[in-house]
Amino acid sequence: MIGRMRIMAPLLLIVLSGCAGLPLAGLRGKPPVDAVTTRPQPRPGVAAPVPSSGATTAAAFDTTTAADKAAALAPPAAPAGERLLGKAAVGLGNPAEPGFWLRSALVSAPGKGRVEVAGGASIAVDLIPGEGAAQLSLPAFRALKLPLTALPEVTIYAR
Repeated sequence: MIGRMRIMAPLLLIVLSGCAGLPLAGLRGKPPVDAVTTRPQPRPGVAAPVPSSGATTAAAFDTTTAADKAAALAPPAAPAGERLLGKAAVGLGNPAEPGFWLRSALVSAPGKGRVEVAGGASIAVDLIPGEGAAQLSLPAFRALKLPLTALPEVTIYAR
């Protein structure tokens, strides 16, 4: 009997160690995390639809229209009411999140604002509070003609 247990115990451990990669979350009453359920949802006031699940290129992820881009790139109506929040190096944000937005720790509350690059070009964005590195949306990167792999420094203004 003891001889069988000495053989069975290591075998049982080997079998159970193979279960570590199984999606067992559903057994505990929680649905397993799925990429489809974690896709960004449209934010209120954002006209651009969420990209399709089959999007694979920057153009496919950028669902903003030419009119959306023109409106975002238009000079601000009343720049005197703007408040300088600071400068930050921005990386490309989640390409599946639609619209023109900036997420940064410099932003304390959601609102409207503007981002300006070194060459003077600027774009109107939704300001979103964030933590860590600042992120700029794919449509904003494209409208400002910034390389998608760059970490450009931008000046952030709140309205």
